[in-house]
Amino acid sequence: MSEAKRSRSPRELSPVHPAAAAIDIGATIHVAAVGLDRDTEPVRTFQTFTDDLHRLGDWFARCGIKTVVMESTGVYWIPIYEILEQRGFKVMVVNARDAKHVPGRKTDVSDAQWLQRLHEYGLLRASFRPQAEMAGLRAYLRQRERLLDYAAAHIQHMQKALTQMNLQLHHVVSDITGVTGMLIIRAIVAGERDPGILASYRDPRCHASVETVRQALVGNVREEHIFALTQALELYDVYQAKVVACDKQIEAILKRLQKGAPAPLKELPPVRQRTRQPNAPAFDAREALHAILGVDLTQIHGLGPYLALKLVGECGTDLSAWPSAKHFTSWLALAPHNKISGGKVLSSKTRRTSNRAASLLRLAAVTVGRTDTALGAFFRRLSARVGKAKAVTATARKIAVLFYNTLRHGMSYADPGATYYEDRYRQRVLSNLQRRAKSLGFVLQQAEPPPVQAGVS
Repeated sequence: MSEAKRSRSPRELSPVHPAAAAIDIGATIHVAAVGLDRDTEPVRTFQTFTDDLHRLGDWFARCGIKTVVMESTGVYWIPIYEILEQRGFKVMVVNARDAKHVPGRKTDVSDAQWLQRLHEYGLLRASFRPQAEMAGLRAYLRQRERLLDYAAAHIQHMQKALTQMNLQLHHVVSDITGVTGMLIIRAIVAGERDPGILASYRDPRCHASVETVRQALVGNVREEHIFALTQALELYDVYQAKVVACDKQIEAILKRLQKGAPAPLKELPPVRQRTRQPNAPAFDAREALHAILGVDLTQIHGLGPYLALKLVGECGTDLSAWPSAKHFTSWLALAPHNKISGGKVLSSKTRRTSNRAASLLRLAAVTVGRTDTALGAFFRRLSARVGKAKAVTATARKIAVLFYNTLRHGMSYADPGATYYEDRYRQRVLSNLQRRAKSLGFVLQQAEPPPVQAGVS
């Protein structure tokens, strides 16, 4: 080895965040670490009481800390995150999978020091968390979903009690929580037993006839089953009232967001689908979103007003955190996750994820697969070729790209229709066949239509 190479100094990694700190989150204690040059005691332990969290913030301020990183452990990180953010620190939450410890002894102290070192040199990526107002909207929307799940459990309890009495109401109405179903159930709970009177509560829009409903309401009524039905109905009503209260909070946040948003440049287009969605909010979510975003997300097939509202709640109104639609679909785990070694693709399966936005987009993909649209034609063609599961993922990715471009760049989506998509697909297949035939020295020609035979008299 030459003298020049021997005397060359090794290339050192320079810090990206010199004023960085890290916290190892726990249920009862938090272990915080700062740089070795920031304090004589660079690692300290704090309890999780609010006063201790403020003492932790005071210590960071004395050490001149600007940015703090922590792992997303359960929900224990939320209080310290919000307190530090309110005090002006730049706080980052990272996935524990991206901050694996080096081999060796694992302790809370070593975890905190390792996190601090990784963050200091810019080796951690922050998880997405919306701004405070949007985080509040997301919390209310998630609470609303939990309430609906609780209410759904009591719908099953009502149906079970009816079945035990052989009152087959759920076989003659599509939804026992609809107008006809609830009128009949409330009458049963109130003490009415006559099938003819109960059948008279049938709504005119119900497909089953009065006689069919009457026959379904002839059963073996017992006191203990009526008691179970009564309690299930009361609990269902309680959760429905809580959902209404949640809707008021969501509507209030949307009105505050409207005040800070510029006026839409385009008027709200005509509604594409007039059918009211089940469990939809009590207010006009479509109009509220248009006033905030300036675009109508419901023009994208598969995105109803409520689903669009939940997507905005999960992703926020500003998608600049993702430089492109490819970054956005990768965050959603809807894009292929390539594992390459030695130039060979070992795997390209999509990552497993618990991303709520991805689940919503998959739900939209299943819905759009039943429509006579370009997206529906794409779903059906892909489903027949590679299976329904992969078709759902691919269609959800397409909807995610449309959602991103509409919200980020103000794109106006116009569905070309299923026929247009099928014609493009047919032309693409034909072009490929012509190219392959030409490479083999052949020329494709269109077949002449068969002659029409005259009918026998």
